[in-house]
Amino acid sequence: MIEVPVHNSQGTQVGTLQIDEALLGGEVRHGLLKQAFVRIHANNRLGASKTKNRHEVSGSTRKLYKQKHTGNARRGDKKSPILRHGAHAHSKKPHSWRKDMPAKMRRLANRNALLAKVVDNEVKLVESFKFDKPSTKEFSSLLAALKIDRSCLVALSDTRGNEAKSAENAHRVSVTQVDRLNAFDLLNHRYLLVDKATLEGWLGRVAAQVNGGDANTEAE
Repeated sequence: MIEVPVHNSQGTQVGTLQIDEALLGGEVRHGLLKQAFVRIHANNRLGASKTKNRHEVSGSTRKLYKQKHTGNARRGDKKSPILRHGAHAHSKKPHSWRKDMPAKMRRLANRNALLAKVVDNEVKLVESFKFDKPSTKEFSSLLAALKIDRSCLVALSDTRGNEAKSAENAHRVSVTQVDRLNAFDLLNHRYLLVDKATLEGWLGRVAAQVNGGDANTEAE
């Protein structure tokens, strides 16, 4: 079991949360994490870039001048890539960059990414994360108290509350729903900020899934 410190809003440790590393994959699997990271990054690519080749550029196909005896370089039509308004020599076409990955591997990678954060002491657990009203200043004070000085991913049970509104304008902070935690977002931010009850609920659903419960409790 790994003990993760739990802090209050002033940054003082008030307890710990025990996390079973076996539930998150047992050990950090770097190869799996890289495969999952590359997959999500590739699937986010639009793949819509396109340039015109010589067959698609409008213009005459007439040879500009004869091949020999002009003293000039050999030249074809005006669509040549080295001429102004010419075509692209190696044109781009719409392309799908999507990669596939078995569902069990995707889910394990999501859990293992959290384990990597826990091992590196990059999970910041707070006892309670409630704001009476949206306040970026109050949220920034919380980050300072927890010594979060790099990029941060905030995991919430509900992204429509005052907590999400307080965090959305903070520098280098992203907000996500806890059920949508994935390897890419976790590895793409230095810290994970989450309250104790939210993380316990997520771990409980993961445990139910691992033990044969609902298969749709994690982001894929």
